[in-house]
Amino acid sequence: MSLSLNNVNMLKIRDLEIWPPIALAPMVGLSHSGLRCLVQGLGGIGLLYTEMLAAKRLPSDNPKFSPLLTRTSIEKPLIYQLVTGDIEHIGAAVDKLHQLKADGVDLNLGCPAPLQKKQGAGSSLCQNRSNLQNILRELRKKTNLPLSVKIRLGAKIDDEALAASCRFYEDEGVDLITVHGRLIGEKFCRKARWAPIAAAKNAVSIPVFANGGIFSVDDARRCLDESGADGLMVGRGAVEQPWLCGDIGRELFGSPAKVEVVDKREVYFNFIHLIEARFSEEKRLGRLKQFTRYYAGTFKFGHQLASRVQSSETVVEAKERAECFFTTTTKVEQTPGFCN
Repeated sequence: MSLSLNNVNMLKIRDLEIWPPIALAPMVGLSHSGLRCLVQGLGGIGLLYTEMLAAKRLPSDNPKFSPLLTRTSIEKPLIYQLVTGDIEHIGAAVDKLHQLKADGVDLNLGCPAPLQKKQGAGSSLCQNRSNLQNILRELRKKTNLPLSVKIRLGAKIDDEALAASCRFYEDEGVDLITVHGRLIGEKFCRKARWAPIAAAKNAVSIPVFANGGIFSVDDARRCLDESGADGLMVGRGAVEQPWLCGDIGRELFGSPAKVEVVDKREVYFNFIHLIEARFSEEKRLGRLKQFTRYYAGTFKFGHQLASRVQSSETVVEAKERAECFFTTTTKVEQTPGFCN
């Protein structure tokens, strides 16, 4: 549970070194191997997360066939996020994570989805302190890997309640806390609140990452200033702009990436190449459509790209329509960023 600053940017939790202190958020349908490698290749990422994994189902999932568990050797460090409301599933799930050579374990405490609420998992688990404590203790007993949690601000803005919750997590052996700057149940259209995260940061000695509403380097700078957080977790902003973490890493943390011009068409087709290389044919189109929904937002006429890909019936058709968009609808847009 140690935190050490080897230099101004380096974080160390247990044996895991995180630098730069920027994480790619766990996002259902998005934080798969394809996106992780795309963002990682553009620089600025110090920590990766899987999509949310159901602890009950995880032990029977085959990494050779499950797109949720597909991983390449370059995706490090990678923390696997579990969601559960039942302590009985912890032991087998952690055993499976050890087999998968996970670099850490995260417990989802922020998801407000009705299915998770019904199962007493996600944000609902926070409302059952006794069960939550039992699950955290079981996790801590079963593994020496870094243990993190991802939470929201709470049911309402209450600095003392948030601070008390974070002290509880630290006392139960959690090594890293990520706070999403929205209340439980608030949708993404609600502007994230970064200042209240300071109550979490000031309450504990373990690292606290801030998450929510980070779509530019300026957002990242203001988030750090307002929250005092040790690092950042970037979600949808890194899907819309896969080079964003690289920009943040260079501007705010001195990440030694080579500054170049990013070709947005090339980034898009690189993503397609990555999912084609990792997933079976039937698993590709849905992931491409979900990525395109966000990525298209970076273009003036992006709705045309999004609608053309969404109505495609195959990846081949989607690629043809995307190529048409890039060559006839827009000039190839360039934006400052990084490439390896």
